[in-house]
Formats: sequence, structure tokens, C-alpha cells
Amino acid sequence: MAGDKALKFIGDEVGFPVFGFLISVLIVILYVLLRMAPELFNDIFSIIWVLYPIWLPLFLLYIFFKFWKIYVRINFFHKQEHVLLEVKLPREILKSPLAMESVFSGLHQSGGEATWFDRVIIGKARTTFSMEIASIEGEVKFFIRTRTFWREVVEAQIYAQYPEVEVIEADDYTKMIRFDLNEKSLWGADFKLKEADAYPIKTYIDYGLDKDPKEEFKIDPMAPMIEFMGGLGKGEQIWLQIMIRVNKNEKKKKGTWFGTTGWKDEVEDEINKLMQRDPKTKSARNLSPAGFPEIPSLSKGEQDTIASIERSLTKLAFDVGIRGIYIADKDKFRPVNIVGLIGVTKQFNSNTLNQFIPTRYMTNFDYPWQDYKGKLKNYTRRRVFDAYRRRSYFFHPYKTQPFVMNTEELATMYHFPGSNVKTPTISRVPSKKSEAPSDLPI
Repeated sequence: MAGDKALKFIGDEVGFPVFGFLISVLIVILYVLLRMAPELFNDIFSIIWVLYPIWLPLFLLYIFFKFWKIYVRINFFHKQEHVLLEVKLPREILKSPLAMESVFSGLHQSGGEATWFDRVIIGKARTTFSMEIASIEGEVKFFIRTRTFWREVVEAQIYAQYPEVEVIEADDYTKMIRFDLNEKSLWGADFKLKEADAYPIKTYIDYGLDKDPKEEFKIDPMAPMIEFMGGLGKGEQIWLQIMIRVNKNEKKKKGTWFGTTGWKDEVEDEINKLMQRDPKTKSARNLSPAGFPEIPSLSKGEQDTIASIERSLTKLAFDVGIRGIYIADKDKFRPVNIVGLIGVTKQFNSNTLNQFIPTRYMTNFDYPWQDYKGKLKNYTRRRVFDAYRRRSYFFHPYKTQPFVMNTEELATMYHFPGSNVKTPTISRVPSKKSEAPSDLPI
């Protein structure tokens, strides 16, 4: 059964769209050559025909290898069991987001794909954790989705920092809704960083939460998000997921055939560029008239930017994908909530560092003939809903280029808010649990 599903995903999401496009382009090129330069066309065709014993096996081997990797990877995923954990919050949480940063550090698990045999032949992949916040008709809940294998690790990390919370297994809220475009309206988008990954967003340290101020003086950057999500009415839901996996040196290094580079290298390159220094010697590139390295004069803002980037370099890094959905009954759908969903990331934006912008699943048509009977819009609605429910981001069928964030940034965007967040519809347990005294008579 898993193999059949894997083949279906490959055909639907990879095979027909990609090869249909390539074949169309090839036909157009050949037609243009045939019409404008028939002799050149005949020469090119003759060369291609003579050399087909060389290029055809190589081409078929390449295609087989690509499809094989996709097939075994999806087959592997379908064999994995997943669990959705709901974190129920107490009335009071007095810890800063630093506690959640420790949780993310504990989830920095890179095992599962140590060798090329694991990755290519078996299709293994390092685990993905999905950190989710869902507002179901205004009731705000926190979820974490993971492979069942990692459940005890996730629970241990959370209880170590938040012993007063409850972690329970929950039914998948995405499967409790019947997605019918005749009954439901939906808008969704992925979010990406505007600037290079080396530039961090505005974090809880910038908000002063690392100093553990009194609860009444805390400015929680998640408060506007929770308040907005808690204001939904009957028939409305907003889902937000932050998918993470350990970052590795996987990007191809410019100027090399097989060399790879990673996030830390990019951060160091950005610092060297801002400080105008040589990456090898760490000394200034520019020389004074006397021939000595000339240290550039940096403004206070430039110094703060470099300090923020350097601080991010000391943290553990994850590949990240963020996706949000607003879904409601057709008669309850309010377009203003689209603006609100886009705005949930505004409090993490910095004009001097980095910002979030919505991308991918957005569909804007200026004229009715651009989308006959709304078919394209409905197609993207189905895709973003399916992508969210599958938690598909790093691999097919909805493979998307991730960006990199560190534990400090993730803890800013996803942590358990304290009592200073007054939203009444946030899901909290009625009382704090504690063990019975050891000297209690039996």
C-alpha cells in the first residue's frame, strides 16, 4: 500500500508536470529550428541520433536515480508512525522563552541518515518536528507533531523546562474538518525570510525577556498573534505550523563541483563583508596610506547588526518551513482575517535585520479572465490544505526550499506564553498538578 501511494505521489507531483513542461519546451525549440534553419536542424538531429548510445543511457540512469530517491523516501515516510501531542498550559508560566530555547536545543537531533546507503537506498531522513498553534473557533491550542519514536524525547524536554504543563496525545485537528470548496473558503501561504538567512529576526532578547522581568512588565512578542487567533468566531479556524529539522552543510559551494557549504559559513561571510575584512586573515581588507590594515568606521546600527549576527552564530541551527491557513464556512469567512494571518509575523520583523513575507500559495488575479471560474485559485487552495495536513515541506510531494533559523529565533516564535497574555480562549488547565507529600499516612 505504501509503495502504491509513493508511486501515485511521484506521478502526480513530479512526473507529469515536470516532464510535460520539458517536452513542451523541447518541441518548441525543435519547431523553431525546423522553420528558421532547416539545415541546422538536420545537422543537430543527425549528431543527436549518432550519439544516442552515449547520452540516452546516461539520461535514463539520471532519471531513474531521481525517481528512485523520491520513491524510497516517500515509501520510508509512509512506514513511520506519527503522533500529535497537545501541550496544555497552566494558569501561570513564569519562565522566559529561554526555557523553550532549551527545548529546541534538546530537539536538535540529526540521527537517521548517517550514510549514503541510508539516504539513497533505504530513503531515510532526519526527523522533522512540526510546532503548531491552532485556533479552532477562537480556542487557541499548542501542538507538536513528531514520529512516535521521538515522543518520549519530546515529552522529556518539555517537562524538564515546564514541569507544570500537561502533554497529552491528541486527535489530528486537520482531519476533523471536511474540506469541501462548496462549503468552505480558505486562504493560505508559506512564509519566507526577506533577507539572507544570516540575518536574524527580532528575538526575545531584543524584547528584554532574557532578563526575566516581572510578569506585568513583560512584552511577549507572541501576544498579538495569540490575541488575534483567540478572536475568531464560530465556523472559523486558523492554523500555523513551524516545521523544523537539523541544519546540515548541504548547499553547493560556489566555484566547486562537489564542495558544500552551510549556514555558519554564510554567516561568517556576511560578517566579513560587513566588517570589510579578509576571511582568511580576519584583518581589514583596506589599507591605510602607511600600508596598515584600516579598520572601517561603523555606525551604532551597523555595530548592533553585526552583534546580532555574531550572537546567532553561537546557537544551534534548524532548517525551517512556516505555513499558515485561514479556513472558515463560506458564510463566516472574513477577508480581514487574511490580513491578520499575514500580520502574525510582524512583531518578529526588524527593519535592520530580517523580516517575514508571505509567498508560494498566494493567488492574486486582477481580471476575471485570468482565472476562469476560479479553477486556479481552487487548485492552490486544495494544495495548501493538503500540504499542511501532510506536514510536507522538506520533501515531495510539496518540496519547498527551507530557510535557516536558530534556537533563539524559534523560541521567540513558539513558546508557551505566561499569564501576561490575557487571551481568555487560550487552552489552559484549571489547576497546577503536584505530587502528594511523601509523609502522607496510608
